[in-house]
Amino acid sequence: MTRRFALVALLVPLLASCGLRPMYAGGASGPVATSLAAISVAPIPERAGWLMRSALVDKLGGENPGAPYRLEVDLDDDISGFGIRGDRAVTRERRTLRARYRLVQASSGLVLLDATAGSDAGIDVVSSPYATVAAEQTALERLSRVVADQIVSRLALYASSRPIGQ
Repeated sequence: MTRRFALVALLVPLLASCGLRPMYAGGASGPVATSLAAISVAPIPERAGWLMRSALVDKLGGENPGAPYRLEVDLDDDISGFGIRGDRAVTRERRTLRARYRLVQASSGLVLLDATAGSDAGIDVVSSPYATVAAEQTALERLSRVVADQIVSRLALYASSRPIGQ
């Protein structure tokens, strides 16, 4: 028992010095939160773009039209059929949403971050066309939130290493 306690006592200081720190330290007034609040989201065309922009604006803390930084997003939304039956009818679809995004300094046009994010979802094709379309739309809504989460996480990681908007 004494040996185990001694081992733990030796390891605790090592863990404390590993350099880990909370990304969102300081809450809403911390460097990452204030950096994310200094980003506006440029308009994104089509329905997928509207869903993506809405999710991003929500996750970044709201509209900020005069922000010093702008997030530009290009989307690629694709539905492909697979799971083909003997009569050549599609029984399964895969909806893929990919985003290329750029964090741009509004005053100079300098690109600070250029990256991609994406996700996909499987959709069962059923006999009712309405149900299939509803499933496709639900998948797009879910994918928009997932990809927006990926983008904001990457922006937060970038902001934690070099705060923006300050």
